[in-house]
Amino acid sequence: VQLQASGGGLVQPGGSLRLSCAASGSIFSRNDGGWYRQAPGKQRELVAVITSGGFTNYADSVKGRFTISRDNTKNTVYLQMNRLNAEDTAVYYCYMFTARHYWGQGTQVTVSS
Repeated sequence: VQLQASGGGLVQPGGSLRLSCAASGSIFSRNDGGWYRQAPGKQRELVAVITSGGFTNYADSVKGRFTISRDNTKNTVYLQMNRLNAEDTAVYYCYMFTARHYWGQGTQVTVSS
């Protein structure tokens, strides 16, 4: 299983970004997937999950601002991030869980003016 994450960058507070995670070797719609993030000096935290059945769940810190979705035709999971703030600055990692976690390479999100 290979996951290719993209879409990170530098954005001003209040701005938006959309992260993408394209999979090969396995299928997102048959497995759970999502996003973690890790800020400097902090532990990796779960941001959002989408199950094989399409159920979604979010960390309290991003509820109402982030939306996880999946395009089955592209075998890709997205994370739409709105109203970004400095506390969202981190490296974001996508994952797929199929017997074990598979990870994307990480994409940096920096929120700064």
